Amino acid sequence: MLRITVEPVADEVRLKLEGDLTGAWVRDLEESWRSVRSGGRPPTHPGLDLTGVTRVDDAGRYLLALIQETGAPIVASGCAMKALLESIARDWPARPAAPPASLRK
Repeated sequence: MLRITVEPVADEVRLKLEGDLTGAWVRDLEESWRSVRSGGRPPTHPGLDLTGVTRVDDAGRYLLALIQETGAPIVASGCAMKALLESIARDWPARPAAPPASLRK
C-alpha cells in the first residue's frame, strides 16, 4: 500500500509518500505526479518526500529516475533510500545540455 499526501511547502508542492512504491502503486504515483504538475498556474514543479517509503521495486525505481531527471527535489532518509537515490543518479546521470548552435557542425 502507498499513501500519497500532497503538501504545500513554501513555494512548491511536495508529494509525501508512505509505504511501498511497488506494483500498481507506481502507477498511482505517476498519475499524482502528472496531476500536480499540470494542475497549477503556472505549472507546478513538485518535489517528493520519500522519508516514509519502505520498499521500491524496479518500476518504482524507474519512475523515481524519470522524476529526478526533471530536477525535482527529492527528500529521503535512512540508508536504503539514500543509497537508492545515489544509485539512480549513478545509473541515470542527468543529460548534458546541448552545445550552443555556434559549436555544432
